[in-house]
Amino acid sequence: MPESSVVVCPQPLDSAYYTARRRLQAAGLRPAIDLFEQAAKVVPLPAPPQPIVIADYGAATAHNSLLPICAAIAVLRTRTTRGHSVLVVHTDVPVNDFTAMFRTLTDDPDSYLRKDAASFASAVGRSFYSQILPSNSVNLGWSAHAVQWLSRVPAPVPDHLQVAHTAEESLRAAYARQAAHDWHEFVAFRGRELCPGGRLVLMTMGIGEDGEYGYRPLLAALTDALAELTGAGLVLEDEVRRMTIPMVSRRAADFIAPFSPSGRFERLEIEHLEIFDGEDRFFAQYRLDKDAKAFGVNWAQFARASVFSTMVGALDGGRDDARAEQFLDQLEAGIATRMAAAPEQTQIPLARLVLHKRPKAR
Repeated sequence: MPESSVVVCPQPLDSAYYTARRRLQAAGLRPAIDLFEQAAKVVPLPAPPQPIVIADYGAATAHNSLLPICAAIAVLRTRTTRGHSVLVVHTDVPVNDFTAMFRTLTDDPDSYLRKDAASFASAVGRSFYSQILPSNSVNLGWSAHAVQWLSRVPAPVPDHLQVAHTAEESLRAAYARQAAHDWHEFVAFRGRELCPGGRLVLMTMGIGEDGEYGYRPLLAALTDALAELTGAGLVLEDEVRRMTIPMVSRRAADFIAPFSPSGRFERLEIEHLEIFDGEDRFFAQYRLDKDAKAFGVNWAQFARASVFSTMVGALDGGRDDARAEQFLDQLEAGIATRMAAAPEQTQIPLARLVLHKRPKAR
């Protein structure tokens, strides 16, 4: 992947793959939804007919947004009339599959559009590392599993798929600088977009005091399966060296950095910050049913939905390469076999945050 290329959060290849991804990413989501409900109880609301605005940053197909937004709207309805409209703005990069997103919003039984007649959906196709909504227009913001994706790739990581495991300190430093820049920009523009008193709730990848990035069994299976495909001649070594997963995890200090030393940035303050280990739902299911094959399939489908589209882009022909489907299928099968051969629990470090925009002093 060339330097300065824009990173796109990969889209699910079909419903089966996205189901696996959604099941795992739901781990830890309930406490974040609780934070979102608490925010909905206290944010200032506009007077009708001005709508209450909820922004969903990094929506993808909106599956990770349905439950939190429904929960927030239910709380808002205790504070205002059912006729007071709620406008939900789903944002993502321009190449996002917005058709699939609107299909989700229309058809999924958990959609807020099916539960609240005065709710309306819209979309913005721009990166959230810039300002994408009018200043002082958003009452509530939500973002789940999105800000870990970098806005650009500083450089390929030739010795590993993930920069957290590279032996090159210069690469670690370059990715850390990019991650710091992206978080700074994300926070700055949300500070402009939120209304005074508004709040933004985030879920993303974190690093706790143990310094662990997580996902070690999956990364080992992925690396081993990729090496097998290289040995078989399906992919070239130069292509593999270009395959980089441009995701980063952040420590508490990284989240806090833009707010130092005053504790406030663009009138935003960190109201809540917690780094914790999410539940490995695939291993929890394996403990119950002892179905190693299903365990391997779940993790392989999760990997395909999460990162494969980034990896396939490194083939000489990109996503249109004649080998693309074969590469995807064989890589998925290789991961499934390896994960099933030795099921173990995966550490999944996550972070939950609430950002609050302080009202102006009178």
